[in-house]
Amino acid sequence: QVQLQESGGGLVQPGGSLRLSCAVRGVNLKVTTMDWYRQALGKEREWVATSSRDGPTNYADFVQGRFTVSRDNVWRKLYLQMDNLQPDDTAVYYCGVNFRGREFRGQGTQVTVSS
Repeated sequence: QVQLQESGGGLVQPGGSLRLSCAVRGVNLKVTTMDWYRQALGKEREWVATSSRDGPTNYADFVQGRFTVSRDNVWRKLYLQMDNLQPDDTAVYYCGVNFRGREFRGQGTQVTVSS
């Protein structure tokens, strides 16, 4: 059974940083492409970043070099380092995976950027 559990969210001031984690169970992370998404209150879910199973990473345009996605295949964790956070980054952040034709995601972790 695929299980994803995000953590690391919180309240941060504009310009601050957070590191999100996603614990992955039920898939072999070494051969699995993983994604980060976010959903702000009242808005559609939007894609943030992808960590491809063979190495490359991709980011949404709004990231503008502020976020870095990484993974630890041994400990089965996906990370999202977020720097220079701005109020528009306030959202619930989710990790996700498409496994055998099904979309899975965790419960999410709230990120609030406010002074």
